[in-house]
Amino acid sequence: MEILLSTKRINICLLFFVLNLAEGIEIPLSVAQVPTITDQSMTQVAYPFDEDFTIKCEAKGNPQPTFNWTKDEKPFSLLSDPRIIASRNSGTFVIQNQGIIADFQGKYRCYASNELGTAMSEEIEIIVPSVPKFPKEKIEPIEVEYGDAVVLHCNPPRGIPPLHIYWMNIDLQHIPQDERVSMSLKGDLYFANVEENDSRSDYCCFAAFPRLRTIVQKMPMTLMVTRIKHTNDSSSPNAAVTKANFIKERKPKILIPPESSGSSSSVTVIKGGVLLLECIAEGLPTPHLNWIKAGRDLPKDRAVTESFGKVLKIEQVSAADEGTYECTASNSVGRVKHEFQVHVEEPPQWIKKPTSDVYSIKSTALLLCEATGKPEPTIKWKRNGIPIDKRTYRGRVSAGEISITNLQLQDSAVYQCEATNKHGAILATANVNVLNIAPLVLTSDSEDYATVVGFNAFLHCQVFASPPAVITWMRDDSTMPLEGLRYTVYENGTLEIRETKKEDSGSYTCWVTNLVGKSAITANLGIRDATKLVVTPENPQVLKSHSVLLKCQSEYDSHLKQSFKLSWRKDGDELQINSTEDGRIITEMDTLFISSVTLEDQGVYTCVASTSLDSVTAESQLIVLDVPDPPEELLLSEKQNRSVRLSWKAGDSHNSPIYESIVEFEVNRWEPGKWQELTRIPGNNTTVVLSLAPYMNSQFRVISVNDVGRSKASASSARYETPPTAPDKNPENIRVEASEPNEMVMKWEPLKPMEQNGPGLEYKVSWRQQGVETDWNEETVKKHSLTLRNTPTFVPYDIKVQAVNNFGSGPEPNVTTGYSGEDIPDAAPSSVMVEVMNSTLVKAIWSSIPRDRVRGHLKGYKVIWWKIRSLLDGKHHHPDKHFLTFTGDRNYGMIPGLEPFSEFHLTVLAFNAKGSGPESSPTVFQTPEEVPEQPRFLRLLNEDKDSVTLSWGLPRKPNGFLTGYILQYQIINETDEIGALNDFNITNPSTFSWRISNLSSSTKYKFYVRACTIKGCGKPITEEGLTMTEGTYAGIYEGISTQGWFIGLMCAIALLTLLLLTMCFVKRNKGGKYSVKEKEDLHPDPEAQSIKDEIFGEYSDSDEKPLKGSLQSLNGDIKATESADSLVDYGEGDQGMFNEDGSFIGAYAGSKEKGSVESTGSSTATFPLHA
Repeated sequence: MEILLSTKRINICLLFFVLNLAEGIEIPLSVAQVPTITDQSMTQVAYPFDEDFTIKCEAKGNPQPTFNWTKDEKPFSLLSDPRIIASRNSGTFVIQNQGIIADFQGKYRCYASNELGTAMSEEIEIIVPSVPKFPKEKIEPIEVEYGDAVVLHCNPPRGIPPLHIYWMNIDLQHIPQDERVSMSLKGDLYFANVEENDSRSDYCCFAAFPRLRTIVQKMPMTLMVTRIKHTNDSSSPNAAVTKANFIKERKPKILIPPESSGSSSSVTVIKGGVLLLECIAEGLPTPHLNWIKAGRDLPKDRAVTESFGKVLKIEQVSAADEGTYECTASNSVGRVKHEFQVHVEEPPQWIKKPTSDVYSIKSTALLLCEATGKPEPTIKWKRNGIPIDKRTYRGRVSAGEISITNLQLQDSAVYQCEATNKHGAILATANVNVLNIAPLVLTSDSEDYATVVGFNAFLHCQVFASPPAVITWMRDDSTMPLEGLRYTVYENGTLEIRETKKEDSGSYTCWVTNLVGKSAITANLGIRDATKLVVTPENPQVLKSHSVLLKCQSEYDSHLKQSFKLSWRKDGDELQINSTEDGRIITEMDTLFISSVTLEDQGVYTCVASTSLDSVTAESQLIVLDVPDPPEELLLSEKQNRSVRLSWKAGDSHNSPIYESIVEFEVNRWEPGKWQELTRIPGNNTTVVLSLAPYMNSQFRVISVNDVGRSKASASSARYETPPTAPDKNPENIRVEASEPNEMVMKWEPLKPMEQNGPGLEYKVSWRQQGVETDWNEETVKKHSLTLRNTPTFVPYDIKVQAVNNFGSGPEPNVTTGYSGEDIPDAAPSSVMVEVMNSTLVKAIWSSIPRDRVRGHLKGYKVIWWKIRSLLDGKHHHPDKHFLTFTGDRNYGMIPGLEPFSEFHLTVLAFNAKGSGPESSPTVFQTPEEVPEQPRFLRLLNEDKDSVTLSWGLPRKPNGFLTGYILQYQIINETDEIGALNDFNITNPSTFSWRISNLSSSTKYKFYVRACTIKGCGKPITEEGLTMTEGTYAGIYEGISTQGWFIGLMCAIALLTLLLLTMCFVKRNKGGKYSVKEKEDLHPDPEAQSIKDEIFGEYSDSDEKPLKGSLQSLNGDIKATESADSLVDYGEGDQGMFNEDGSFIGAYAGSKEKGSVESTGSSTATFPLHA
C-alpha cells in the first residue's frame, strides 16, 4: 500500500505525537502492562421514566483485567441483584428499572485488576430521585391589617435541580410582582406592605422540576386585608384611611437575611460560580434597596440586580470579589442596612498530576502530585487502589511526590493520587510499567510513500522499546546513516526529507537497536511532479448582463490521475456544479461559465486542483462593470434668491469611475412632471451651486455617468421656490408680417416660462412711423403679436417690445425697424434690350423700376420669353411661354436653351413678396444659325466586291440652311491599326446617297456622314461594313438591300421615324425633358468636340414646370475661349456665381425661391481617327 504524504498532514501527525508524549507513552497491547481505565460514567441520575440505567467502566491491560465495584466504600457484587445485567470482559453494568430502584442510590467506584496492578475509577454517584410532592394540608387564612407586612411560604418539596417556582392564581395567571411584592430565592412571596387589592383566596405556589418533567402545586392560600376605622369619626372613611396610614408608616426592616443573623452575615461562594446576595425589607412606604461594595465599585460587566433590586448577582466569581457588600433599604421614614461578608473558596484543582510512563530495569520513577484549592486540599496516595503504608512501602512517599529507585519488573503498578477538600475531590492515575524487551517496530514493513517535488517527505518507523532504542535511517544503496540539513530523524522514529528531489526516489531502511536486541523495516519513496494551475483570463472586467468564461489549465503527474480533482470556489466558498437555480453559473471540470453576470457575481474565483499528494490554487478576480447606483441623500443648502447649493452622496460606481454628474430639474408651476437638464458637473464632484431663475418652484435629481452608461435618476430633492421679480429680458426676434397692404402685424418670440420671473406677464408694444411721428404709440397685450389696421403701404416704423409682470418691467428694449404691409409693384422695367450671345444663349438687359414703385421689398425680376417662328421655314409657333427668375436688384440675365435660327419675344417684370408687377413691352430678337444635328440614319448598299453605296437621311434639326455633307471612310480591323481617312465633300444638300469605289475586297471599313450649314458641320453618324472576295458585301444589311420588298420596308420605317421625331419635337417645345447622349463608337472621331451646356437663372415653361435641356454642340470652328470669356461676364460680374466648370449656381423657380438652377447637358460624337 502506498502512503501519500503532504507537509500539512505530517505536521499534524507530529503534533499528535507530541501530545501523546505529554500524556504518557502508548504501550502496544501485545506488551504486558498494568490496567488503564479508558471510559467511565460520571454522576448518574436514575429518572423514574427511564427503562434502565447504564453505569460504564471500561479498561485495557495485558493480561486482560478483571473488574470489581464498591458502593459507599463497601464491596458491591454485580451478582447480588437480579435487576443488574453485567457485561463480559468489562466493568459496565445495566440496572433495569422495575419500579423500585431507590436502594441503588449511592457512590460507586470501579476497580480493574490484573497480575501487574489495579486501576481505580473516579467516584460515580447514582442519584435516585423521588417524585416531589407538596404535603396535603389545610392552610388557615391569613388576616392582616392594611399596611402590614406579610410572607406567604411555599416550602417546595426536594427534587433534582434546577427548581423553578411560580406564584399564580387559580386561573394560572401570574401574581404581579414589583418593589412591594416579590419572591425570595427560596420561593416565598414577600409583601413589604399589603393593600386592599392583595386580598384573595387563590395564592398558589407552583414548583417545576424540568429534569423530572414534573410540576407540583401547593394548596391555595387565602390572604385577607382589613382596615382599622378611627373611633371618633366613623362616618369618614377617607379620614380613617389617612389616620390608619399615618399610624402604620414605619421605617424599613430587613426580613432576609433574618433578624436572627444580626446586622451582618457571612456568605461563601465557589470560585467561578455565581454569587447571589438577597436582601428583602418591609416597611411603609415601600422601601427602595441599594447595593454597594465596601472600598471599591461593583464589577460593572458582571454585577446585575434582579427581583426589583432585591438580589445582587455576580457571575464568574473570582478571588477579587471577596469583601464586604452592603444592602441599604430606605423610605421616607428611615433606612436600615445589612452587611454580607463574602468569602470565595474553590474545590481542588491540579497544579501537577502524576503521569504514566514506561521504565527500564534499575531506573528511577518520580511521581509528582500537587493541587490547589480553598481550603487547601489534602493529598492521599494509593497503590493499586490501596492506601500506601509508608512503614512497609520501599519507596519514599510524601504529600507531593513518590520516588522509587532501582526499579524491577515487580514494581509495575497503578498509582492513584487524590486531592480532597470540603468542596470536592479529584483523582489522578499514573501507570508505572517496568519493562525489559527488545525493540518492537509498530510500522508495517515495505510501506510505499509518495510526495511531490519540493515538498517534504515523512517515512515512519514507530517503535516501542524498553530500554529506549537508537533509530538509524539509511538508503538501501548505502551503508552510511543519512546525514545533512535535509534529513531529520524525530524521537518517534519518523524520517523527514526536506524539499524533495526526483533523485530522492528509492528504498530506505530504518534500524532500531537497544540493549536487548534490534529490528529493521524498509520504506519505499516515490517523488511525483507538482501540480500546476493557471486561470484565464486573469482578472477580467465584464459588463453586467454579459457573459464570462473562466478556464483552469492544469498540469499534474500521471501517477496521480486517478486522484486528480478540480473544483471552483467563490470568495473562499465552494461552488456546487450548476449551483444556481436559474442555471446561470455552470461549472464543467476546468471551465466556469457565468451568463448574464450580476453584481453579486463579482469576487475572487479560485480554481482548486487536488491530488492525493498536493493541492494548489489559482485565482482570477471577476470585476463586474455597471452603470453607477443612483445618487442618494440629496440636500439643499445656501439658499439664495437666484441660486441654491445641491449636495448628494454618490452611489456605488461599480468599478467604473464616475466622470460626470447630470443635474435635472422639474418645475411644477410650468411643466409639472417634466424633467429637464440643468447642468453637468465633470469629475466625481458631489456638490454644485445651481443658478436658478426667479419665480420657480423646483425640485432636483442627479444622474451619475461612467464609461458604462448613466445611472438611474436619484430620488428627487426637496422643493425650493425662488422669489419673483421683474423680467430680466425682453422678447427677441421682433418682426413684421402682413397679408394685406394696409395692415401691419408685429410678432415676436414670447418669453419662456422660466424667463418670466413672476406672475402676470404682458408685453408693452410701442411703435411710431419713421420721419412722421415723434411720440410713441403704446399698447399692452398678453399674446405675442399685435395687428395695426389702416397703415400706409410699405412705410418704415420704429418698433419696440418690453416684457412686464406684476413686479415690474424688463430692461429698456431695443428699437427695431419694420415695414407696413406690401402691395405688388405698379411699374414695369424699361429699356429692355437683348444681346445675342450665340445660337442658344442671349443676354437680357433692362432698367430697374424706381424703388417707390416696388411698394415692398424687391425680391427680383422675371424674364419671360416665347418663340414666334422658325427662320428656316417661316412657320409661326404657338406662344409657349418660359421664364427665368433673377433674385435681387439686378438689370440683366442670361437666357439659355434657345432654339437656333428662330425668332422670339421677351418681356421683363419685377416682383416682391406680395406678387408680380406688370410686364414690359415685348422685345423681338432672333437667334443665328448653328451646326446641324447628325443625319437621322446611315445605310450601306452593296453593288460589288470593291464598291459600296451609302444612303442617309436629313438631320433631325438642321439649325439653319444646309450647305451639303461631308462623307469620310477608313479601314479598321481588330487591332489598334487604323487606315488613312478619305474625305468626300458633297455640296448639294439634296444628295442623300453616294457610291464609293476602289475599295479593297474582304476588308472592314468605317463610314462617317456629317451635315453642314454655314456655321459648320455637325456630329457624324457612323456605320461599319465588310467587303467580300466573291463580290458579295457582308454588311449589316447583307445582299437583301437590292430587293424591292426591302426598299419598301425601309421607306415605311423612315416614315415612322419622321413621325416620331415630329412628336418629340412638339413635346420638347412644350417643356418635355430630354437627355441627348449617344454611345461613342469603338474608334472616335478626333476632329469632333462637344461643349458643355450651361444654364443660368430659374427656367420654366409657361406651365411653370421645371425644364432641363441641353445646348446644341458647336462645331469645331467655334473657339472655346469665346465661351469661357462670356461666362465670366455673366451673373452680375461675380465669378463666384459659377462653379469650377463654369456652370451657373441657381435653381428653377417652379418649386424653389433661389435665383437659378444648374442644368447641364452634353452631346457626344464619334469622329474619324487619322492614321
